[in-house]
Amino acid sequence: MLGCCASHRWARRLAEHRPYPDIGSLLAAADEACYDLTPAELGDALAGESRARPHPSAPRVAHTALAAAHAAYESRFGHAFVIAPGPGLPAAHLDRILTGIRTRLAHEPDEERTVAAEELRGLVRARLRRLLPAGQPAGSSAGSSAGSSAGSSAGQPRKGRTKAYR
Repeated sequence: MLGCCASHRWARRLAEHRPYPDIGSLLAAADEACYDLTPAELGDALAGESRARPHPSAPRVAHTALAAAHAAYESRFGHAFVIAPGPGLPAAHLDRILTGIRTRLAHEPDEERTVAAEELRGLVRARLRRLLPAGQPAGSSAGSSAGSSAGSSAGQPRKGRTKAYR
C-alpha cells in the first residue's frame, strides 16, 4: 500500500478495513483516508513522491526542460510535483506536466498544498486501480504484486516501494 501513498496512516487505515467488496469501495475508502491526512501526513506522502520523467526516447531538450521545471517547483514548494494521470499520448503527457508545473508555480504555498493534495488523491486512485487484476474483489486473499516502474505521474506505484496487495 505504501507504493500507492507514502503515508503510513493512510496505508494502515486501508489495510485495517479490508476486504473491500469492490474497487469502488476501495477507492472511496482511499479518498476518505486522503482527505483525513493531517498537514504533516500530507507532507510525508508528498515527500515520498518522485519526479515524473519523460519517456527515454524523448528528445534531450524535453529531459532538460522537465528537470529545470521540477527543480523550480521543488525549490518553491519543498516537494516533488504531483499530477494525476490524464488521457492522451505520452508526448501530450509531457506537455501536461510542464504546463502544470509552470501554472502551479504561480500558486501561493497554501493554495498549492490544496492542489497537490487533490492531484495526489487522483494519483493514488490510479495506482490502486493498477494493483487489482480485472474482476478481482478488492482486498481478496489472492493478492497481487504491483509492477515496478516509472515515475509518480504514470499512475503506477513507485519503484522499490511496492508491496503485495493483501
